[in-house]
Amino acid sequence: MSHHESPIRQQWVQNTDYYTQITEDVCRPIEAKPNLKWLAAFGLSFLVLCLFVGAVAWTIWEGIGAWGLNKTVGWAFDITNFVFWVGIGHAGTLISAVLLLFRQAWRNSINRATEAMTIFAVICAGMFPIIHMGRPWLGLWFLPMPNTRGSLWVNFNSPLLWDVFAISTYFSVSLVFWYLGMMPDFGALRDRLRKKGQKIAAKIFATLAFGWDGSMRTWSRYEIITLILAGLATPLVLSVHSIVSMDFATAVIPGWHTTIFPPYFVAGAIFSGFGMVQTLLIIQRAVYKHENYITMDHMESIAKIVIATGSLVGLAYMTEFFIAWYSGSIWERYTFVNRAFGPLGWSYWIMFSCNVITPQLFWFRKIRTNMFITFIISIFINIGMWFERFVIIVTSLHRDFLPSSWSMYTPTWVEASILIGSFGLFFTFYFLFAKYLPTINMFEVKAILKNPKQPKHTMEETVNN
Repeated sequence: MSHHESPIRQQWVQNTDYYTQITEDVCRPIEAKPNLKWLAAFGLSFLVLCLFVGAVAWTIWEGIGAWGLNKTVGWAFDITNFVFWVGIGHAGTLISAVLLLFRQAWRNSINRATEAMTIFAVICAGMFPIIHMGRPWLGLWFLPMPNTRGSLWVNFNSPLLWDVFAISTYFSVSLVFWYLGMMPDFGALRDRLRKKGQKIAAKIFATLAFGWDGSMRTWSRYEIITLILAGLATPLVLSVHSIVSMDFATAVIPGWHTTIFPPYFVAGAIFSGFGMVQTLLIIQRAVYKHENYITMDHMESIAKIVIATGSLVGLAYMTEFFIAWYSGSIWERYTFVNRAFGPLGWSYWIMFSCNVITPQLFWFRKIRTNMFITFIISIFINIGMWFERFVIIVTSLHRDFLPSSWSMYTPTWVEASILIGSFGLFFTFYFLFAKYLPTINMFEVKAILKNPKQPKHTMEETVNN
């Protein structure tokens, strides 16, 4: 039967003609021994993780007094880190769920890595409320469980409890979605490793594959459950960070008490998430030689989303100032003037330059297609989005209604170590994933391969590959 391919259909896989070539390229890092570059990168991230563990242990031993908090600034680095990491995970859900429902083929090569990013970012985020309790062994008190503590019960009217439900739901759905998407690849790895005589590894992947047999019935059920999970995950893109914004929007503190926060936080979360996606994919395509699957078109599409969401974030910044002026509230006006020109004004201008000015460079195609410059811009975006949360939280607290309560906030080495160490936790997880699990969705990439050729193999070899 003849096959006709539309000439206007975009080619998302390049320089690849065979299904077997895709399988080989994705499986090669898993089947090979760790090289020196991976060992060096993993070793560095693990050392930074040890810094995180040490700083958290010191915090638990000494108490929250080891931080720079005071009676005026009760939230600072810890909650800033929490909101930052929750936001990082949003791009993964958008790519894996929303773009799947809209049948966007360019997601097929990058959804696996971004879903993993979501899982690891939410794990990092979930650590911070527990650490902030000061007594992490009481973390179960977050949950509405039957207890013997009398009338002590969670407050269902509190946005902090809404966070627990939203983020736990987000993590559960994202984890199932990520794992389910890997099951066909686990089945392929199981069969390959059996042929190569690696019995232990084959048994591990056989267990992970849950008996995946690749039959038509299995694929049909897989497609159905994938669409169901995508439908469940899509509202989470909007709801989770909207609920996180309620931690601030339901307060009466100037700079927080505003209805713009839910869409503002969602746009910022997608913006920061795609900034981290750029960082990770540029490294992956260079280290694993995946330029044929994570193409320049992919990177351009991501850069265009960064432009759009960065512009929305800039609009939100200007809208906040307009609302503060239009409200007629002297407290709101002072809060925003203080943000930009007060003692912490330097943090505001770092935020504004990184989040509003820097992404506009992506309007130029030469910059969008230059991976070194794109990588630098993605780092600036990550820095700027962390400072956005810092500005929202700290500058609103350190100058409240009563001048007699005004206070400055200075972070301690413990808080700085926890912040840096959280990146060690994230990258330790990510490097383990990149080495021992398939970073590209093999079967979905094969589905968008234009004009695949049939290698001169036996039918049995073709099926196994």
